[in-house]
Amino acid sequence: MEMEARNATEEALLDYKAGLGTFTKKMPKLAELYNAFTQECFKEGVLSQKEKQLIALGISLYSQDEYCIIYHLKGCLDQGCSEEEILEAVGVTAAFGGGAAMSQAVTLVQESMEDLNQLKQ
Repeated sequence: MEMEARNATEEALLDYKAGLGTFTKKMPKLAELYNAFTQECFKEGVLSQKEKQLIALGISLYSQDEYCIIYHLKGCLDQGCSEEEILEAVGVTAAFGGGAAMSQAVTLVQESMEDLNQLKQ
């Protein structure tokens, strides 16, 4: 089961990158502007990149966007978030988003966090 989950997490990241690549070829100007906008939004500022990734993870959970949940979970880990920081942010999201956010937190977030940590090794 663990191998299947890891493959699913990796597959989701690869699917997103492939889809973004295809979209960029078809709509280069739009993709360029979107990427510039999001890069600016995630730059270090008054809020750290780590804090911004935690916010994005919470929004992704609330909106039930599985690709973004995995993508921003990876962003959290890449920015040095601990498991406790991630799970605390997930708790805040669940307090606001209820059962739907919590269901993603106790399944997708925990499984993907384990998978992404294994990929780092």
